[in-house]
Amino acid sequence: MTEKLHSLFSEFESYLISQSPKVPSFHPYYEKALWEMVLSGGKRFRPKLLLSVVYANKAKFASKAFAPALALEILHTYSLIHDDLPAMDNALLRRGVPTLHHKYDECGAILVGDGLNTHSFYCIAKSKLKPKIKNKLIEILSYNGGIHGMVLGQALDCYFEKQTLPLEKLRTIHLNKTAKLIAAALQMGGIIAKCDKKFCQKLYKIGLDLGLFFQIRDDIIDATQSSQEAGKTTQNDSEKNSYVNLLGLETAKIEAKKLQESLQTQLQSLNPKTNQTLTILLEEYFTF
Repeated sequence: MTEKLHSLFSEFESYLISQSPKVPSFHPYYEKALWEMVLSGGKRFRPKLLLSVVYANKAKFASKAFAPALALEILHTYSLIHDDLPAMDNALLRRGVPTLHHKYDECGAILVGDGLNTHSFYCIAKSKLKPKIKNKLIEILSYNGGIHGMVLGQALDCYFEKQTLPLEKLRTIHLNKTAKLIAAALQMGGIIAKCDKKFCQKLYKIGLDLGLFFQIRDDIIDATQSSQEAGKTTQNDSEKNSYVNLLGLETAKIEAKKLQESLQTQLQSLNPKTNQTLTILLEEYFTF
């Protein structure tokens, strides 16, 4: 199982490289920058979640799931490019390489992010899936990645910087900013695999908890690791609402552990193959 799953992830990585858009123009760096942050690495966590669910429930559809998985990855990458901009986090490092606004210029980074955002929906539209499935995937990705999800979370996070919020409002920010796109990845996998509605809803609920776990984990990494260790700018949340700032480092670690244990229990409620594939994927993230 583990070997086959990692082989699928490797196939997806090759697919991702092959899908670099060919946009010939006389711009000095636009074409290169457009796929540069995508190719620089990253965990590919969201597409792997989607692919794991499809593999567990309808393995023969796995290659058809590559396009929606790519859509998730490039929409996430756009959000990172914009998150790193001077108006937001003003970060200099992402995925172990200089951020686009630092390497090129701010205008170019904004436009590359805009381009990846819209291109994600093109990827789904051109996928080899039935129209009804495509429409549902576009609905899920646009809802959770847009004004009802990730963008709302970013707006709240930026506006309330330098203000201490209660834990429940912090949770609302991170449910939107981080968790909903992770939940969407699992739900989209269920839709592609033609799982029933109840199962897809259960996947989405697990995804929300997983997203919160990831955000607390990310806050802990920001507070405890160097930029070189994390591959991105760290020690950068001192004026933000984060779990470490609100709860303290040790209590944040306790909260992450509680969520991890809850997630492991929830995974066991899924069918055996889905439980197994997601457990394999999440194993490395549950040790930090």
